[in-house]
Amino acid sequence: MLRKVQPKVWYTALAVLVILAVSWGLVRKNKSETEEVAVRAKTISGLDPVAIKTPSAETAAKISKIEDIFRRKKRAGFNGNVLIVQKGEVLYQNSFGFARIKEKDTLTSLSRFQLASLSKPFTAIAVLKLIQEGRVSLDDSVQRFFPEFPYHGVKVDMLLSHRSGLPNYIYSFTDSIRHGKKYPDNLDIMDWYAKVTPTPTPYNRPGRSFNYCNTNYCVLAAIVEKVTGDTFGKYLNDQIFAPLGMLNTFLVTDTSSAAVKYRTVGHQFGRRLEKDYYDDVVGDKGLYSTTGDIYRFYNGLTKGLLLDKKLLDEAFKPRSFEHAGIRNYGYGFRMHVNKDNSTRFIYHGGWWKGYNTMLWVSPDDEAVIIVLGNSYNRSTYDLKELLEVIHGSAKMEDIEKDI
Repeated sequence: MLRKVQPKVWYTALAVLVILAVSWGLVRKNKSETEEVAVRAKTISGLDPVAIKTPSAETAAKISKIEDIFRRKKRAGFNGNVLIVQKGEVLYQNSFGFARIKEKDTLTSLSRFQLASLSKPFTAIAVLKLIQEGRVSLDDSVQRFFPEFPYHGVKVDMLLSHRSGLPNYIYSFTDSIRHGKKYPDNLDIMDWYAKVTPTPTPYNRPGRSFNYCNTNYCVLAAIVEKVTGDTFGKYLNDQIFAPLGMLNTFLVTDTSSAAVKYRTVGHQFGRRLEKDYYDDVVGDKGLYSTTGDIYRFYNGLTKGLLLDKKLLDEAFKPRSFEHAGIRNYGYGFRMHVNKDNSTRFIYHGGWWKGYNTMLWVSPDDEAVIIVLGNSYNRSTYDLKELLEVIHGSAKMEDIEKDI
């Protein structure tokens, strides 16, 4: 009976079976992808702090004191955004002043600020991700990636912890060396160091001591580009921003409409500051972001969404003991330490062309303070009174006025 069935009929039946199988596979694939997207969206939304619906009397008193502190900061000239979170709940969030003072366009929670040196933690995590993947090692010398780099013995871990002894690129090159290029990028800086004679004098021998220097993070960003073949901005977006839902964070070098939207400008003494010669050198600075995205970054980082715990602990481990004191530095993060050298507070500030920024974290109290300003004002760094409200005055006796 089966032999009498025409070959065309067999082919048709086979084609139908193939179509059904492929369709079933696509349905399963689409369902799986939909579920994966839903899980990812839920994870990302879980990174945001929640509003306090009915604060306790103690919390209400804290909020009132914080409000009073920032009213006084505003009178002292603070212009910027603030987000304070404790145990995942918003204690305080507000905006003061303008994105552009002359135009008087009011700041909002979506306003993006140049993070200045608060960009360094992001660069450190980008490099640590490459280390976690085995593409870079803490013991790698800069020459592995840039053979003509003139300073030998400088390793990746020294760059991360500011122990390289490298000179600051901002002061290293005269106008004659720049050859008229208006806005150099990181690879230009690497090329200048390789070619300029005499070689700029280093501050110290590699590994000898801690010396905070922007060149370290300029070089780290260049290494990321060399290893990945991507621009630094693309790597950050693909590996950090997009996975954490940080939709409002971009490098200064990104001039797309999405990147420049809500971007503020820096001011000093009430005047807008124009683009700086070194603005396009990134890694040490250059990120624009919001208070909300910075909170997502820290929350996602500590929840293990970017690095495993062992490597993250290395980032938060103090690595500078030349001078006695509570201040220290890990990999991309500053810290205050206890008497036993364990980490007490984690923080990083920044200043660049009118912008003042600060991220302050108390792991024990689960408190995160983010202050972003775009009109130079020292009160951005004056956190002691605020810390006394959040943590208790007894805990803050040894914390200086200006962090």
